[in-house]
Amino acid sequence: MSVEPRSYQDKVVWVTGASSGIGAALARAFAARGATLVLSARRRDRLDAVRSACAHAERHRSLPLDLTEAAAIPAAADSVLRQQGQVDILVNNSGITQRSLVKDTRLEVDRRIMETNYFGAVALTKAVLPSMLARRSGDIVVISSLVGHFSTPLRSAYAASKHALHGFYDALRAEVYADGLHVMLVCPGFVRTEISLHALTADGSPQASMDAGQAGGLAPEKCAVQVLAGLDRHRDEIVIGGKETRYLLLHRFFPGLFRRAMRTFKVT
Repeated sequence: MSVEPRSYQDKVVWVTGASSGIGAALARAFAARGATLVLSARRRDRLDAVRSACAHAERHRSLPLDLTEAAAIPAAADSVLRQQGQVDILVNNSGITQRSLVKDTRLEVDRRIMETNYFGAVALTKAVLPSMLARRSGDIVVISSLVGHFSTPLRSAYAASKHALHGFYDALRAEVYADGLHVMLVCPGFVRTEISLHALTADGSPQASMDAGQAGGLAPEKCAVQVLAGLDRHRDEIVIGGKETRYLLLHRFFPGLFRRAMRTFKVT
């Protein structure tokens, strides 16, 4: 059954990790439907490039923000709420991945991944949540991953951070349902972004190469279309990707077979 696409005219959408990939594609998609954007990532120059490529660029705002700097997050949220008046949709998209074995990975790498992927999203959500509750309106979108449901080799901390997001936001969804708020988890498989280029290796240095799976993944624009379709349908969780999404079914219904497959499966 077809669903009427939502209009985002007069709505404020805050997207983190907006400088490239899924975040940039989501920014363009929301802007095309009339939204006013707040775009956050660490680099202003890349944010400004994304903003300029969005419809009605003059009404959007670039707000550089490092989500690992917890002390800066409340002030950033106060600034957005003062200037924009509200946040109608918060898209927690910032994230960093990993390509290293557990036995080789320094603990500071695990901590950095958790700070970015989990604690950063939680801190920003807590900073914005009171204003949404006061208005009894708002959507919180969390870009997780297929590995929010299962784990694969070389991604131990990344998978742990995504599992943690599911635990937190499933609880939040139940808590705020009666207050009129909506929480949607998004679980992409391979999407053609720069994420594997910046994946942390055992010592914290970037991998600096593109994974074959990532290179052959879904275009970010197609991912963004499905995210907005999920919002149109008021979905609690959506799965996006190609053949790799079948592993979610394998994990759910044939866990032993899944575990055996992961011992030898090429996951990059």
